Amino acid sequence: MKLTLIGNGIMAQSLANGLIKNYEVEVIGRDINKLKAMQEKIPEISIKVLEDQEDITNKIVIFCVKPYALQSVSARLTGEANTLLSILAGTTLDSLRKQIKSKHYVRTMPNVAASVKASMTTITGDPEGKTIALDIFSSIGKAIWVNTENQLDIATAVAGSGPAFLALVAEAIADGAVKAGLERHISTELVQGLFAGTSALLKHSHPAIIKDSVMSPGGTTAAGYGKLEENNVRSAMIEAINEAYNKAQELAKK
Repeated sequence: MKLTLIGNGIMAQSLANGLIKNYEVEVIGRDINKLKAMQEKIPEISIKVLEDQEDITNKIVIFCVKPYALQSVSARLTGEANTLLSILAGTTLDSLRKQIKSKHYVRTMPNVAASVKASMTTITGDPEGKTIALDIFSSIGKAIWVNTENQLDIATAVAGSGPAFLALVAEAIADGAVKAGLERHISTELVQGLFAGTSALLKHSHPAIIKDSVMSPGGTTAAGYGKLEENNVRSAMIEAINEAYNKAQELAKK
């Protein structure tokens, strides 16, 4: 099956890198230098500069441009796609229908872990596009169908923005170890193992159970955990998710 990715940014590259193992991938973009750089990293893809009249008839299109570029790029697309899979945050199905012709419309929210086939992708849209969307995005990680666009916007804050939030936590933990006197390369390796191990535990246990299993009375974990609560880390994470969700809703209104 051939997939046409429209866009030449980081997410398009991440998706192409993961999808090329199972699909024929064509990447169409406006920046020839970025396209060539992408092909150097992923030789198996084919690249093409977006034409003024780009025919997408019967293609399975993964739309990977920035939300603000929807109108300018869609104005150059002609014909009717078979299925349009959009990764644009906050861009509604109704907006997509007004801008691009397709038999079926689906909104998705993968993340950059697609490049290592470990994306957490949420999907919603026309029921006719459900099977193909789940097949495509399950090939690059885990994919979940949600029932409404509002649920997708909430999920965007978690699965889409979440890698950035967790990266901040990972960096901070490593910095803490360096501050305490550990060498940077050792700190980094420890954090990598920490996240991999915790991820495996989360598949089988509730976060609270994991926390309680580590926290001994009056111990080191309890002391550190107390500082996290003192500095409102839990509240900050909750607010970060809500703020990202609010931004997705704001984008939907434009």
